[in-house]
Amino acid sequence: MSSTNQLKGRIVKALSGYYYVLPAEEGPSGQTVQCRARGVFKKKGINPLVGDEVYYSLTENGEGTVEEILPRSSELIRPPVSNIDLAILVFSVTEPTLNLQLLDKFLVHIEHTGIEAVLCLSKQDLEKDGSETKEASEAAAAVNRIYSAIGYEVYGTSSRLGEGVEALHERLQGHLAVFAGQSGVGKSSLLNAIVPGLELETNAISNRLGRGKHTTRHVELIEIGGAYVADTPGFSQLDFAELGIEDLGYCFREMRELSPDCKFRVCTHVHEPGCAVLKAVEEGRIEQSRHQHYLLFMAEMKEKKRRY
Repeated sequence: MSSTNQLKGRIVKALSGYYYVLPAEEGPSGQTVQCRARGVFKKKGINPLVGDEVYYSLTENGEGTVEEILPRSSELIRPPVSNIDLAILVFSVTEPTLNLQLLDKFLVHIEHTGIEAVLCLSKQDLEKDGSETKEASEAAAAVNRIYSAIGYEVYGTSSRLGEGVEALHERLQGHLAVFAGQSGVGKSSLLNAIVPGLELETNAISNRLGRGKHTTRHVELIEIGGAYVADTPGFSQLDFAELGIEDLGYCFREMRELSPDCKFRVCTHVHEPGCAVLKAVEEGRIEQSRHQHYLLFMAEMKEKKRRY
């Protein structure tokens, strides 16, 4: 329990053993307090994370000590951040070409953490003389058709033209979000379009830390007007280390919904008779590509298991 001289705040940055805590009463634009964590956390094998709500006490030199970490609603291993409640998966429909297998891989990871996922089709690279390419518009239509049907929200944006940016900003309100997606899709351009001048600000932070290209090694929460975004590339290296084979089907929403109707209680949705998922694939109620990616991921997981 917090004692009377303890203050409440949120860790918004972690760097070189220091935790920068934003006092709860100060609001987003307040000054952070540079804190160390109590030694007891290390003994217990607990690491304070960016996103943690904490109780802290002030020391005589104006710094502080993190005394207690409040229960987390979610925890990501890569990037190491807690209490994220919204993941924005950013994919461009061209340059790089939209990769549905990678999109499904991201969704599996997000579903596994129990965080809500929203899809954002970044169109910043496909404006050619103000008109979309045929390939790009077909890819966007495919995503809208497949993923809206499963219940995912899909936002189309263009950072360059400012299209859809306001709607996405609106969706972020009140959330602690992470932006994820393959490199080159324009995540930073998108954030910069939401908050003009943000890019300069984050560059200034990077330069001040003197870490050059390696600034990606730290995680930071950026306030973007009514919401926080974890400024980190994080999810670039995706593997299924934290995921068990038996969890995979659960991470595909439409399979999770149908699996109670399968004949066998433990059904892999691969070859079993009376499998509700296979029946739905056959009847076109589950998208072929989704089931194919499920089979690929399962094979990848089994291969990994064999190797270790």
